[in-house]
Amino acid sequence: MVLWSKDFSNLLRNACGLRDLLAGYDQLYLHFTITGLGRTAVEPGVPDWHEALAQLDGLTTLAGHPWRVSVRFDPILFWREGGEVRSNIGAFAEVARASAAAGIRDIRTSFAQWYGKAVRRAADRSFAIVDPSDEEQRSRALELSAIAAAHGLVLHACSQPLLAGIPGLRPSACIDGALLESLHPRHEPVSRRKDRSQRPDCLCTGSLDIGSYAQACPHGCVYCYANPKM
Repeated sequence: MVLWSKDFSNLLRNACGLRDLLAGYDQLYLHFTITGLGRTAVEPGVPDWHEALAQLDGLTTLAGHPWRVSVRFDPILFWREGGEVRSNIGAFAEVARASAAAGIRDIRTSFAQWYGKAVRRAADRSFAIVDPSDEEQRSRALELSAIAAAHGLVLHACSQPLLAGIPGLRPSACIDGALLESLHPRHEPVSRRKDRSQRPDCLCTGSLDIGSYAQACPHGCVYCYANPKM
């Protein structure tokens, strides 16, 4: 079972018996998104990122192995505010440090891809998107790769062909059949074939998606492409 969230507090406190329910699975793999933008106008319903980092130790304990937790510094955003270009990229170093301290190995990132729905929402909220050049994205990615390496982390880029060849930066398979098989307590085999339902640059292996695009998420992220009530 592979789960994504920006806030695993309900799982950690066993809300509605969720933790008990998931205990029936042999293996949980947790993608924990921390962008440094929680409790801002960009992610108004997301916990403050320092509060989120405090969940890391509980998640590695729950998963049974720190390599079953991946931190996602995703997406990286740039915007104009008060006449200046701002970004969340400066929070990466602290997120990397805390991830490494929790024994986590993998950290994933990508630069924001603004779908039409999100562009219109940003305009409605007077959020001035700045789209960094290819050169700047590669330069910034090189900086992040160096920070990750300094903390002993493996940095992965999620569906970012532009970043190919950046030293130390690997293309991401967020659902990685080989990794999941190696971490499974009995090494039970899973699919290692590319998931055909994903984007061409996505390296995820085959899986069954049980997520719903009909349920409204309370996080309210300005860049979200999925929330049906935003």
